[in-house]
Amino acid sequence: MIIGYTRISTPSQNDQLQRDALERAGAERIFSDVGTGSSFERPGLKAALEFARDSQDEVVVWKLDRLGRHVGEIIGTVDDLGRRGIGFRSLTENLSADTASSRLLFTIV
Repeated sequence: MIIGYTRISTPSQNDQLQRDALERAGAERIFSDVGTGSSFERPGLKAALEFARDSQDEVVVWKLDRLGRHVGEIIGTVDDLGRRGIGFRSLTENLSADTASSRLLFTIV
């Protein structure tokens, strides 16, 4: 199953662009968060990661920065997904944890 995740910073913003892209990519379930800052816990992301089944699913985001606030956090999340056998893809950057070039990029970073 493809699981989508969106995040916007404020309630006045709209995540429809992200949702449309995720739906075109085949997302069957989309989790969302509204918020920003280092103290924001992102319950939607937590729910998406808990919902994803080991060795079966793929988590997809519209843009890599939706997944985390800094590179270390993003890499940690992608590594955790990889250990669980869950795929990861970022649509805007055309990155997939399943490709050799993307794994090399994550390793270099």
